[in-house]
Amino acid sequence: MPQQSFDFLAQIEPFARLDAATRTTIAERFELIHIPRGEMLVRQGDFSDRLYIVVTGRFAVLRGEANPVAEIAAGQPVGEIAFFAGGLRTASVRAERDSVVLALSRTEFDGLAARLPELWPSVTSALAKRLADTTAGRCGSGFVAPKTLALCRAGQRPLQPRFVDEFKRNCAKRSNTLFLDSQSAGSHLDLSGTDAPRQAFQFNDLEKHYDQVVYICDEELSDWTHRALRQADQVLLIADARAAGTLHRLTPNALEEVTASLHEPDNIRLVLLHANYAPVVKGTHRWLDQRPFVGLHHHVALGRGADLERLMRFVTGKARGVVASGGGAFTAAHIGMFQALQEAGYDFDCFGGTSGGAAMAAAFACAVDAEFIDRHTHQMFVTRKAMGRWNWPRYSLLDHTVFDACLAELYPAPDVADIWVPYFAAATNLTLNKLEVLRRGPLWKAIRASAAIPALFPPVFQNGEMLVDGCLIDNIPLRSMREIKEGPNVVLDLQVPDLGPYNIDTAKLPSRTGLLRQMFIPGGAVSPDAPGPQAVLLSSLLRERRDVSRELRPGDLLLSFPVPEKASVLDWSNHRELRWAAYDFARSQLAASDI
Repeated sequence: MPQQSFDFLAQIEPFARLDAATRTTIAERFELIHIPRGEMLVRQGDFSDRLYIVVTGRFAVLRGEANPVAEIAAGQPVGEIAFFAGGLRTASVRAERDSVVLALSRTEFDGLAARLPELWPSVTSALAKRLADTTAGRCGSGFVAPKTLALCRAGQRPLQPRFVDEFKRNCAKRSNTLFLDSQSAGSHLDLSGTDAPRQAFQFNDLEKHYDQVVYICDEELSDWTHRALRQADQVLLIADARAAGTLHRLTPNALEEVTASLHEPDNIRLVLLHANYAPVVKGTHRWLDQRPFVGLHHHVALGRGADLERLMRFVTGKARGVVASGGGAFTAAHIGMFQALQEAGYDFDCFGGTSGGAAMAAAFACAVDAEFIDRHTHQMFVTRKAMGRWNWPRYSLLDHTVFDACLAELYPAPDVADIWVPYFAAATNLTLNKLEVLRRGPLWKAIRASAAIPALFPPVFQNGEMLVDGCLIDNIPLRSMREIKEGPNVVLDLQVPDLGPYNIDTAKLPSRTGLLRQMFIPGGAVSPDAPGPQAVLLSSLLRERRDVSRELRPGDLLLSFPVPEKASVLDWSNHRELRWAAYDFARSQLAASDI
């Protein structure tokens, strides 16, 4: 076994307390194994009969079919708790790039334990410390910023040199980055021969000298491109958005097909290059429809540094998002809070929300200013009474047609994916009894589904499934935002006022006949001033609240606006008062915040 592997035992907790001679004896029993990218090192449920130590490379820890819950880098052990405790593997571990590990079998370990009485006390102490760290929650969130990227062309056009140059300049401002292509690779790597472990050592050794390594793939599927794609933690598929008008130019090329076979969608980003910036573009769906293997897409205007900065914040797990809660007419407060954030210098990379919050977040994502939102909120709900038109209750209590028409006028984007920055709307899928995070399809329809208050509006039917207001499952979709990206978030929440006392005798509520008589015979008995079905339903939906402050992470900010007691969840006529009250609230909160 290579002499350099001895140093790894000194860094591994179960062996760190042992003397150098004992570590040398143990190290001689380890076997050096090469694990190709994508191969499982261990599987959940298997008997733990081997201890592994990562010499070079990176592994993902998976439980069930879920996304990776943690990553294991060079110098770290794999499955040591189950191995030493003698149990089954509690998770699967998959190589995320070509890697090399040291392996020690159960038989070899038992023999060493018999010969070295000091081994077991050291192991027991290490296990106790690991258990304490796990109980205290000090084992990390699982996200590890990628150290290696691959730039690869998408579609049938070549990779644009201008983008590569701009990307290099952007990286140079932030970190010590090495760029390698097939021509320059020879000055850093010896790629001759077929010794896979040796080559894996070379590739991964570059990370000791650079903050980041970026591999530039060849235009065709060469041996270099294969190596680059296997070593990359993330792949950026770069496409010329102007090709969207020609279908054959959108077809995934051979490089993309290999990328899809090697990487999970979370590690693949489609970067669409544009000549100019626009809040909303066209034709994004033509790219995405052919690339189900892409996790997230980004719009970038050549020469616009802010777009590259945003892209790199997503890559490095620092993208900042806005999560807007639902709340009927109360969501007008989001306008004021977001305006205060903008004036304070906050810049955001991703937006999402539920119900009315989905509508407000969509406007923010489309770069619409507060005055525009305010003006059209008034026109939609006050002038055109989009939520004030009673209907014959065959499908809903309210006539949805004006509401739908207003949404289609205000949010004309043919697809959510056409918005320049990522956006989602959260709806409740009654068919599958789950939260539906809408990131594709007409923008107005996604908002309409997220805001389809049961009984008040008809559901939105999509792909044979029935979608209604997202507040039934998650009125503050912070977890949905975190499934899209890492990084800090600002949560726009609403402290809904208590309903207060209702001194009403239920027995005095009139019957159907009594109501008809009051409608057509003036001067009769007056009905109790009880809330109507709209108010009762909306108030009921907003009663179920969770303490989102418990879910905040370092860098997150919660703005929870206390809605005035006299405000009504259905009364949009006071939207301007709510906006400015929330604006003053947010300014005071930001002044007191150190974020």
